[in-house]
Amino acid sequence: MSQTVLQVAPLGFPWVTADPFLFCVHHLDAYPAGNDQLGPAASLAGRDIGQDFAGKDGWRMYHGDVVPGFPGHPHRGFETVTIVRRGLIDHSDSLGAAARFGAGDVQWLTAGAGIVHSEMFPLVRPDAPNPLELFQIWLNLPSTEKMAPPHFSMSWSEQVPRAREVDAQGRAAEITIVAGALGEHRPQPPPPHSWAARADADVAIWTIDLEPGASCTLPRAHGARTNRVLYFFRGDVLRVDDHLQRGAAALVVRSDREVRLEAGAERCEVLMLQGRPIGEPVAQHGPFVMNRRDELVKAFEDYQRTRFGGWPWPSEAPVHAREEGRFARHADGRVERPRT
Repeated sequence: MSQTVLQVAPLGFPWVTADPFLFCVHHLDAYPAGNDQLGPAASLAGRDIGQDFAGKDGWRMYHGDVVPGFPGHPHRGFETVTIVRRGLIDHSDSLGAAARFGAGDVQWLTAGAGIVHSEMFPLVRPDAPNPLELFQIWLNLPSTEKMAPPHFSMSWSEQVPRAREVDAQGRAAEITIVAGALGEHRPQPPPPHSWAARADADVAIWTIDLEPGASCTLPRAHGARTNRVLYFFRGDVLRVDDHLQRGAAALVVRSDREVRLEAGAERCEVLMLQGRPIGEPVAQHGPFVMNRRDELVKAFEDYQRTRFGGWPWPSEAPVHAREEGRFARHADGRVERPRT
């Protein structure tokens, strides 16, 4: 029995998570060239439009009917962390904020008391494929923050720290740090009401990229109660201390000791989600996550009455102009763009 790996589970859809995380999904779609409406320049015949998750031809429309993605839908009581590795997302929300982000950018959205947002995947290249790869992670909020004001922030790819180590044989390991410090590498702070904003919450979100044969050592977490899960999602063989993992899996590992990772003959990639449990009851129904059933009922009533601020966009699935670059326009009108 491994002294480090406590549990191994297959990677399903979504991936299994541990408190304080609620949900994690890895979207990987080989979208074709885009048409004039920024949707796929391909037939949609044979797809369950509005509920297309089958992966026909290597891509999905999800809930979109023209452009792939997730048209306007509500959230309350938790946060979404969206890491876009390839492709683009067009964000629009009920507060009037909007964004286009991708190519390594991270959006951190505190739904808090309630927000409606749209996440569409515009296929901006008309003469080439438009591959999309992203992680969406749901991080719970403690009861004291579930009704916090909605808030979103952007970490542009250029602002996301990356720690790189190269061994004597030239084999490299790179850790991308979305949340939680690693040595001298510190990402932008999370939103103010996030569980991750508390130092003792020990939240870390890292992606780890190992070249064939490369290795790296993850430091121990700060607290013995911290949950740490490694999602081995790309590669053939990964050694996790004394455990040899063949094929994709979610591995729950001890957080009170260092963990050494070593790739096999193929490049390996791992997502790490770590955090001290909130330890409160979870009452969840679809897009709402509260502590009690009566709070869920109230969330539905509030949404039906207020639409969490209304919807200031001309459609449920708005996209930005093809030529628009990466940007974020906040609810107060402030506009930011990456430096490159």
